[in-house]
Amino acid sequence: MNEQTAINFTPKDFATDQEVRWCPGCGDYAILKGVQKALADIGTPPENVVFVSGIGCAARFPYYVETFGFHTIHGRAPAFATGIKLANPELDVWIVSGDGDSLSIGGNHLMHVLRRDVDVNYLLFNNEIYGLTKGQASPTSRMGTRSPSTPAGSVDHPLSPCVTALGVGARFVARGIDRGQKELPGILQRAHDHKGASFVEILQNCIVYNDGIFDSVTDKSVSDFAQVHVQHGEPLLFGPENKMGLHLNPKTLRLEVVELGENGVSLDDVIVHDETNRMLAQMLAGMERPDFPVAVGVLYNNPADVTYEAAVARQNETMAHQARIKTVSELLHSGSTWTV
Repeated sequence: MNEQTAINFTPKDFATDQEVRWCPGCGDYAILKGVQKALADIGTPPENVVFVSGIGCAARFPYYVETFGFHTIHGRAPAFATGIKLANPELDVWIVSGDGDSLSIGGNHLMHVLRRDVDVNYLLFNNEIYGLTKGQASPTSRMGTRSPSTPAGSVDHPLSPCVTALGVGARFVARGIDRGQKELPGILQRAHDHKGASFVEILQNCIVYNDGIFDSVTDKSVSDFAQVHVQHGEPLLFGPENKMGLHLNPKTLRLEVVELGENGVSLDDVIVHDETNRMLAQMLAGMERPDFPVAVGVLYNNPADVTYEAAVARQNETMAHQARIKTVSELLHSGSTWTV
C-alpha cells in the first residue's frame, strides 16, 4: 500500500460520472459504496487498479468505479483477469461476479483461478437468484424456490459459495454483507492484502426478484443471534452481550451452539478462531440458519509461498536463460527452422 497516496484518496476519487443504473434499493449500491471506501483505504492509484466482470447485474460494476475496467463474457471474467495479471503483475485486479455468473456457466473458471492462486480479488455477489434475466433460480437458490425456471419449486441442492471456494483450494475465503458497511471495507482490504487469490462472498439483496431472502440473517431484530463475526485469535461469540458461543464437541467433532453460564459452560469451552485452520473454516462456511449463526469475516487466510503469476514469471526467466534467447527475433530464428 502506498501510504502517501492512501492519505489523499477518498471514496469519491473512485466514483465515476456514470449514472448508477441498478434497481432502486438494490444491495449493489451498498456494495459499491463499501468497495469505493476500501479502495480509498488501500490507497492504490486508480490507474493501477482494474475491475473485470462477466454478465449480470453485478457486471455493471466497472462502469461505476474510476479505474480501468473490462465488461467481458458470461462466466469468463477469471480468464480475462488471469491474462491481465500475467501481463502486468503490478496491477491490483478485482473480479466482480454474481452467483449465476460465477457458479453456473463460470464455475469452471472460478475453480481454476482459485486453485491456481492467481493474485486477484474475487467478489461474488450472492442474491440466490438470476436478477438480470428476470428471476430464474440460480445455483445458490434454496430448495423449494419458485421462479420462472422452477415454477413448482427448485429440487436442486444449492451450492455454498464459501464451501465451494474452500473445496477447490482457495487460500483466502471471507464473507460479507451488503449492508454491513462497518465490516465490509475492512474485509475487502484484508482480501487485497492477501498475496494470491482471495475470494469474498457478499450476501446481497435483490429487491425485485428475491427480496428479503437474507432477512433471517441481516434483520436488526435477529442479527445478534444470526451472525457471528469471526476474528483471528478471538473466541467465536455472538448473541446479546456475547453470551452465546460455538463449541466443538470432542466426541462427534461437530460444532454446537452453547450459552455461557448454562450447564457449566465457560469461555474456555468456546472455540478460538484460527483463520489458518482449513477444517474450521469449512465448518464455519457451512453453518446455516436456523441451527447456527452465519459466519461473517475472514474464514480462511493461509497464503502460499509463491503466487501463480510469480511462478509463471520465474519459469519464463529460467527457460529464457536456458535457451539464451533475449529477443523476439532470436526466438523466431531458433530451434527447428526452415526456408521456403
